[in-house]
Amino acid sequence: MTQDIDTRSDGKLSNAQIAWRAAQDIADGAYVNLGIGFPEMVANYQVPGREVIFHTENGILNFGAPPAQGQEDWDLINAGKRAVTLNPGAAFFHHADSFAMVRGGHLDVAILGAYQVSQQGDLANWRVGSKGVPAVGGAMDLVHGAKQVFVITEHQTKSGEPKLVESCAFPLTGVACVTRVYTSHAVVDIRDGHFVLREKLPALSMEALQGMTGAKLHLDGPVADLVAPEL
Repeated sequence: MTQDIDTRSDGKLSNAQIAWRAAQDIADGAYVNLGIGFPEMVANYQVPGREVIFHTENGILNFGAPPAQGQEDWDLINAGKRAVTLNPGAAFFHHADSFAMVRGGHLDVAILGAYQVSQQGDLANWRVGSKGVPAVGGAMDLVHGAKQVFVITEHQTKSGEPKLVESCAFPLTGVACVTRVYTSHAVVDIRDGHFVLREKLPALSMEALQGMTGAKLHLDGPVADLVAPEL
């Protein structure tokens, strides 16, 4: 990375910067599904010169950026019911065909949000209760159909609890499925049942980061600075 970091006033990356960082690791020509909500922001930060083909469960392949306000076509929406545009060569298909693509292993990457990620790569991104997401939805297909699963999330909850944990307390979306986590403070791989730290905010010490994390952070080489442009 060559950009200078520009963090929020609380010293961590904004959601837009987390989404930007995740977008940098999507390979040219990749087929990618973005989860509803926060992960949809990743589509705004495609790397110039790379072609990324976005897939949505409700039956569109190769959708583009959101339309300008007032120019929405509400017959063109993603799985989160947000208006999208179409890139040249875009295709429409039945909902069942869309999930056949997912279950058939035709997606290179799925990018999802999370309540918790365990050191084994288990993902919990739904929960029961009056404030919870009412059902797991298509995420359980995505986490086991995609070749890689990226998670983008805050490093801690609003109350300061870790979101990277030894084992998940919420209902699981999938078991041993997450490959990389991008947080407001770090980039972490999951290897052989361990969190392996790849990048962290330059001003954050290892001790401070470990104190915010609910499982041991392992090292297998130099830790790079986590940097992002002002967005």
